[in-house]
Amino acid sequence: MVETLTPTPSSSSWWRRCWAPFIHNYHHRRWTSTITNFLSTHKTFLIALWLAFFFTLFYWQRDAATGGLLLFRRTLPTRSLPKLRPVSFNLSDFGAVGDGVTVNTAAFERAVRAISRLGKKGGGQLNVPPGYWLTAPFNLTSHMTLFLDEGAVILGINDEKYWPLMPPLPSYGYGREHRGPRYGSLIHGQHLKDVVITGHNGTINGQGQTWWTKYRQKLLNHTRGPLVQIMWSRDILISNITLRDSPFWTLHPYDCKNVTIRNLTILAPIFEAPNTDGIDPDSCEDMVIEDCYISVGDDGIAIKSGWDQYGIAYRQPSVNILIRNLVIRSMVSAGVSIGSEMSGGVSNVTVENVLIWSSRRAVRIKTAPGRGGYVRNIIYRNLTFDNVRVGIVIKTDYNEHPDAAFDPKAFPILEDISYSSIHGEGVRVPVRIQGSEEIPVRNVTFWDMSVGITYKKKHIFQCAFVEGRVIGTIFPAPCENLDLYDEQGHLIKKSTSQNASDIDYDF
Repeated sequence: MVETLTPTPSSSSWWRRCWAPFIHNYHHRRWTSTITNFLSTHKTFLIALWLAFFFTLFYWQRDAATGGLLLFRRTLPTRSLPKLRPVSFNLSDFGAVGDGVTVNTAAFERAVRAISRLGKKGGGQLNVPPGYWLTAPFNLTSHMTLFLDEGAVILGINDEKYWPLMPPLPSYGYGREHRGPRYGSLIHGQHLKDVVITGHNGTINGQGQTWWTKYRQKLLNHTRGPLVQIMWSRDILISNITLRDSPFWTLHPYDCKNVTIRNLTILAPIFEAPNTDGIDPDSCEDMVIEDCYISVGDDGIAIKSGWDQYGIAYRQPSVNILIRNLVIRSMVSAGVSIGSEMSGGVSNVTVENVLIWSSRRAVRIKTAPGRGGYVRNIIYRNLTFDNVRVGIVIKTDYNEHPDAAFDPKAFPILEDISYSSIHGEGVRVPVRIQGSEEIPVRNVTFWDMSVGITYKKKHIFQCAFVEGRVIGTIFPAPCENLDLYDEQGHLIKKSTSQNASDIDYDF
């Protein structure tokens, strides 16, 4: 048997082996007592405390997604998760039948009335079970959750006589397609607070095919209605559902505050589904759109704020909008647009981590004389273009007006727009920025851009009346309108041709 001996503190040899190095190093570390004495003074202690607070604040402010510091970036107000409703109802309890034939408008209305009586108690939830629930348009109420279970489909009735008429939007003064009133939305709400539309990926289907056909045949006397429209409301969450085949714009928040749109799938045919924009934030403030898949027959997202003199008079901008983590396809229009109705102004918009594929345009700003307003403080970063005809577009002659009363000298302001980490392949024209003498584009920045092109022609980075800068090396080579800086921010070459025009629409 082998006996293992474990040294004990009483063993002198063990004690010397373990502690002698520390005793030896003691004399070499006497500087620690010096630092202790240094920090013992009152003034130095306050300085150390201030430094600790400063660096702790920076640590808390770090942005995990980008590594940046939120202290130097725009932030949106903190959003609390919606509370669970104390009462829930099942749509079937109000006489609804999910056979796709029975019209269930009255059942939806009875359910909403029941929830409206519970506002002071926290509201209520309406559960839509699996089935096909045909309905005409109906309104939501405050403190309401509309929950669509897996396999639940709300179907919009496709006969326009069931769709109510509403006045034109005050910032448009026009039905958008016709003078006079417009059709309301399938799911509608006004002057609401604390509304949630969510589910286990249930679907709201506008059955827009009939509407699109009648529109093309000019058989409609009023502007088509959106699928979901929430107006003059706040604290709205829309998540985890599918929206498809809207008669007109799909999701239209109008003059709303504190809106979160998350985990949506938005679908319409990529051709012959006119004006089926995915999401249209319109004169909205403090909004997040994230983690969505959008494939539609017009703009994937179009930020708006009113049309010409009506939008100028309404004076409600779209401001503080964050768009991130999206996949978008738009064969007819653009992945993410600002305008063209932007007369109330658009500012503080960030578009990041977005893939735009098989689309006519990727990101676009469009406006015209007569719009007035402004587009400023716009950040595009971490964008990927895959098989896109034109990547980056700014267009200042999108001349479509509600009537002849607009002021042709109401020139919009376009300034402070940055593009960074822009990559892709299969792009025909990577950049087309078409300012004008009346509407120059000012303070545009490009940094870290590499886009594979399909046409090796000269005019692939096109500019007109543009002032701005390129930082570092980008591909393709920039137009001569822009100043060139190195990666350290040192000016290499100042542009002498900011008003030069090099726009080629032939390809």
